[in-house]
Amino acid sequence: MSARGFFVTGTDTGVGKTRVAVALIHALRAQGLRVAAMKPVAAGFDPGALNEDVAALMQAANVAADLADVNPYAFEPAIAPHIAAAQAGARIDLAVIAAAYERLAAAADVVVVEGAGGWRVPLNDSEDMADLAQRLALPVVLVVGLRLGCLNHALLTAESVATRGLPWAGWIGNHIDPAMACQAENLDALRARLAGPCLGAQPFVADPARAVAAHEWLVLPKK
Repeated sequence: MSARGFFVTGTDTGVGKTRVAVALIHALRAQGLRVAAMKPVAAGFDPGALNEDVAALMQAANVAADLADVNPYAFEPAIAPHIAAAQAGARIDLAVIAAAYERLAAAADVVVVEGAGGWRVPLNDSEDMADLAQRLALPVVLVVGLRLGCLNHALLTAESVATRGLPWAGWIGNHIDPAMACQAENLDALRARLAGPCLGAQPFVADPARAVAAHEWLVLPKK
């Protein structure tokens, strides 16, 4: 691929991938880089509106790009992408996404790509999000939603990433459940068991829609 970049994935849906991707974009911009954003597949938006994740990514990026390249596949129902595509009479094609990525990469120093759902979410009848990450061959940033069950989800996801032979940029703990017991101990368990580095722990924000694009907590992945 013609530009450096990162593939942001998560242990599940709703773990804060977009907030992490936005923070990553702002941190890269602070280094003087031209940063493009991409959400290859998005599901869930009102008719005539833009998916909230796509809108946040486009607002954060400093490389202007066509919506069709930033978000090649968009479906209104907030359901699994392959089901939404089937209901729309479409099929998600990784080659289409890869071509859009190349166009973004040609205009940017870095492309931050945010996946949909978790690491193994199906995209069509035979391919999933992990296949897309492998196709783009970008270093993986794993967002771990800190809630009960996150240790198992994080370790299984990291194990699957490793079997794909993809570069590992690191992982981020995201405080999504303020009532979670033993948060510090869970972070310690992740640090001891996940391949490093830990790129930071994102604080809990009660209203993500009002959250500023703070990225001071983020330690950028090493080149």
